[in-house]
Amino acid sequence: MTSSHRQLILVLNCGSSSIKFAVFDAGQRPLQRKPLWNGKVQGIGGPRPDFGETGVPPFAIELDSQAPYLSALQLIRERVLARLDGGQVVAIAHRVVHGGNQYFEPVRVDAQVILDLKNLIPLAPLHQPFAIEAMEILLRERPELLQVACFDTAFHHTLPKVEKMLPLPHAAWERGLRRYGFHGLSYEYMAQALPERHGDLARGRVIVAHLGSGASLCAMQGLQSVATTMGFSALDGLMMGTRSGALDPGAVIYLMEIEKLSLEQVGHTLYHESGLLGVSGTSSEPRVLLPLEGGSDEQAERARDALALYVRRIVREIGALVAVLGGLDLLVFTAGVGEHSAEIRSRVCADLAYLGMGLSPQANADNAAVISTPGSAVTVGVEPTNEEWIAASHALLQLK
Repeated sequence: MTSSHRQLILVLNCGSSSIKFAVFDAGQRPLQRKPLWNGKVQGIGGPRPDFGETGVPPFAIELDSQAPYLSALQLIRERVLARLDGGQVVAIAHRVVHGGNQYFEPVRVDAQVILDLKNLIPLAPLHQPFAIEAMEILLRERPELLQVACFDTAFHHTLPKVEKMLPLPHAAWERGLRRYGFHGLSYEYMAQALPERHGDLARGRVIVAHLGSGASLCAMQGLQSVATTMGFSALDGLMMGTRSGALDPGAVIYLMEIEKLSLEQVGHTLYHESGLLGVSGTSSEPRVLLPLEGGSDEQAERARDALALYVRRIVREIGALVAVLGGLDLLVFTAGVGEHSAEIRSRVCADLAYLGMGLSPQANADNAAVISTPGSAVTVGVEPTNEEWIAASHALLQLK
């Protein structure tokens, strides 16, 4: 098929101020894991939005201030079609953070699906509204175009009931208050990639650490999710870039009852002002905080505190999942921090040495696929995630 007749799948990952995208060739069977092209629009709604793409540094753009999301989507469409020499987009796959207790598989987007997903916005306010906005715009502008919603919660549908339950009155369960789990597209990719890399070991007792701006762990057995750290919302579990992770609910009550924070203020604090950013007061990113640790001022001390707590929470939750699994065969790091921060991996694994875990300093520094020593009782790996390919694969199935 010539490039001018190439059928394309566009994957959109919409956040509050950015749209990440990737383009795959629907004519390639099997679907190639590396996209033809990817990039992102960031700073949507802000004073200085920019656009970045494969092979080109980000550059400033202008978006319609009255409809910035529509403007950003139109820009992406124009750039995709221009770069790919007239190729036709035949499907769009959306990463949707929350599918609730209704959507456990990818689904074609229509007005009813959008309505259902709007009811889940309070459970994922950082992402859900913006994925929905993109769907609505495209449904209005291109109603004939296939759109497929792919849910981060779907992979965790295999969780046993005891892992889904919350210790609340039973009526809460009946209303849908339960632990759902997130980062499912990433873990779904791991369920495919890890057996290719590690063979039958990947079908044993596995923990995947998805460490990015959002962070979670997933315990897998038989390549299925059996426990995970995120729960009812994407606030639960590990300490993250700006999110608190698991927190004593009494602290939330205190903030509202004693410090008189409104519900909106508490939500903003927990989602945007906590985690690494909140504790350090400097940055939400380990790569920025690590060089600051060596100083003797307050900024250095807070950076050390933030990173120490970040690592401690990861180690603590890994220990809990090891207990659920009854041991550990394979630990895998993925996502931005997991894939690229040798220092964070080293600190986590050093605190897990009691499991017989040993790292090769050189392999770890090289971000190698296997970073543990030959004699390590637990194999430790680094595996780049590929959520976009998973979403594109689901869209391809809907095209058949």
